[in-house]
Amino acid sequence: MEDVDDVAESVGAQRASGGPLREVRAVTESTVERLASGVPLRDVLDVGEPGSWTDLDVEVRASARYRPDLLPGLAWVEGRSGPTVSSLIAAAVGRLRRERGAEFAVESVGPSLALALCHPDGRVRAAALTRAREYPDLLPLIVVRAADWAEPVREPARELLRDALDVDAAIALAPLILLVGRRDRGDFGVRLLGEVLRRAPGERLGPLYGSADRTVRRFAHRLAVAEGFLSPAELAFAAARDGDAVIQDLCAEAALKTVSGDVGDDVLRPLLTARNPRARSCGVTALRRAGRAAEAERFLTDRSAVVRACARYVVRQLGTDPLPLYRAWCSELGPEADGNRETGQAWELKPETGQAREPETGQAREPEPGQAREPEAGQGWEPKPETGQAREPKPETGQALEPEAGQGPKPGSRVPAPGAVIGLAECGERADAVLLWPLLAHPVPAVRARAVAGLRLLDVVDAGRLRPLLADPAPGVVREAGLALLPSAQELPSDWLMERLGERWPRYVRVAAFRLLSAGAGIVPLRAAVELLEDPDPKLRGWAEQAVQRWHPPAGLPSGDTEVETLLDRCTHLFSSYVLRRRKWEAGVGR
Repeated sequence: MEDVDDVAESVGAQRASGGPLREVRAVTESTVERLASGVPLRDVLDVGEPGSWTDLDVEVRASARYRPDLLPGLAWVEGRSGPTVSSLIAAAVGRLRRERGAEFAVESVGPSLALALCHPDGRVRAAALTRAREYPDLLPLIVVRAADWAEPVREPARELLRDALDVDAAIALAPLILLVGRRDRGDFGVRLLGEVLRRAPGERLGPLYGSADRTVRRFAHRLAVAEGFLSPAELAFAAARDGDAVIQDLCAEAALKTVSGDVGDDVLRPLLTARNPRARSCGVTALRRAGRAAEAERFLTDRSAVVRACARYVVRQLGTDPLPLYRAWCSELGPEADGNRETGQAWELKPETGQAREPETGQAREPEPGQAREPEAGQGWEPKPETGQAREPKPETGQALEPEAGQGPKPGSRVPAPGAVIGLAECGERADAVLLWPLLAHPVPAVRARAVAGLRLLDVVDAGRLRPLLADPAPGVVREAGLALLPSAQELPSDWLMERLGERWPRYVRVAAFRLLSAGAGIVPLRAAVELLEDPDPKLRGWAEQAVQRWHPPAGLPSGDTEVETLLDRCTHLFSSYVLRRRKWEAGVGR
C-alpha cells in the first residue's frame, strides 16, 4: 500500500452501499489484518463464542511469521513511538468512517491492543496488560493471558483478572474461563470463577444451569450441589431434564440424599417419570426412604436393567420375592400369541416381500374381535418410548395402548411387559426358560426380543429353535437372535446363512447373517466377505473389506484349496502385491 489515502478511498468504495463493517475484507482479508486496520473486535470476532478468543491468540502468533508489520511493537505499546503503518491505515479509515457517521467510527487503539495481548513476544504482552485496564472489552484476552506460559505475563494478568472479575463478568466469561482452564496453567481462572460465584446469590447462576456448553452446566451444578443453591425439587427436576449423564448422576444422587419420610411428590415424581434410567433408579431407591416401598413393584418391569435391579432391592426390603411375580407375569400368555406354544416357533420372513410367513407348525389363526392382529412387515407393537413397556393392542387396529410410566402388567393381563420377560431371566433360574420359550412366538416384537435375550442370559440357547428368528419381521428380534447364536455360529448351516446375504432380504437380516458367517470356521468368513464386496450398502461393503483384510488361513484349512485362490483373486484391490502373495503363500496356493 503506497498511499494511505488510496487505501482509505478503497475502503470507502467498499462501504458505498452502507453495508456492515465486517464487509471490509477486500482490503483486509484475515482477522489479524482487519484488527490491524482498526475494525472493532465485535465486528471481527464472535465475542460470545469462547473459541473465538483462543483462535485469535493462535492466529496472531502465526501471522507474526509472515506479516510482522501488522503487529504493534513494544515501543508503540509503551507509547514511545510514532504511528505505525497499521495505525495510519486505521486513522485514514476512521476519518472516512467519521465522515459517514459516528456509528461507523473505527477504533484505533482497542483492536491494536488486542493484537499486542496476543503478540508472540512476552515483553509486548506484558506491556499491553498495563493499558488493557482501560478497555473492558479486552477482559476475555486477560483470561487467556492468565494462563500464559511466561510468568512475567501470567502473574500481572491474574492480578488484573482478580480485580476485574465480578459476578456479571464471571457469568459471561464462564465458558471461556473453563475452556482455558484445560491448559496446564489454567487452574487459577477456574478457582477464581468458583470463588466469585460462591459469593453470588444462588439465583444468579440460572443462566449457567441452562447453558448450551456442557462443561459450564457441569461446573454450575457441581457448585450448586456443594453450596446448597438448589432445593431438592430443583435437583430432581435437573436430574430428570438435563441431557448430560454427569449432571443426571450428580443431581439425582444429591436429591436422593435429601429424601426422608416427609418428602413430597415434587421431588419423587420428576425422578420416577424421568426418561433417563439414572434418575429413575434414584427415584425408585428413594421410595424406600420415603416409606412408599410398595410403589416400587411397578418398576420391576422397567425398560432399564438398573431400574429393575433397584426395584427388586426395594421390594425385597418389604419381604417380597420378585421372582414369583416375574413368573406369574410371563406365564400369563394370552391366546393372541401366534405360533406353537410348546416349541415357540415364530413366523418367518418372505424374502421377496419382507412380510411375515405363517409357521409350519402352530399356525396362526385369524384373530377374533377383541384379539390382536398379526403386525405388518417390519411393524409390530413397539414399546412406549418413555417407559419401554409393552402396549396392549387395540382390538380395532392392532395398535398399542400406552400404559402410564412405571406401570407393570396387571394380573390377568394377556400382554406381559418386555421388562417382565428379561426381569425373569435376571433373577431366575435355568428352569425358568420353560416360561420364555413360548414367548418367542408372541406378537409384540419387544417381548420376543426380550425372550431371546433372557434365554441367552440363562444360558439355555438352542440353535435349532432360535434360528428361525433370524428371519423375524422385527429388527430388534433379529439382532438379539444373532447375538444369542453367535457362540453357536459354527453349528449353523453356512449355505442357509449365505442365502440371507442376498439383497432381497431386509438389511437387518443380512447384517445378522454376515456376523454369524464371520464367526464361522475355515473358509466361510472369507466366502461371506467376498460375497459383499460389491454390495450397494456402503457399511456392509466396508465391513466386508475389513473382514477380507483381517482373514488368515486358520489351522486345519486344507493347503492348496483352489477356492481360496479364487476368492483372493477377487480381492486384489484390497491388498498390495506383497501382502496378497503372502496371504496366498499362507494358504498354500499361487506358488
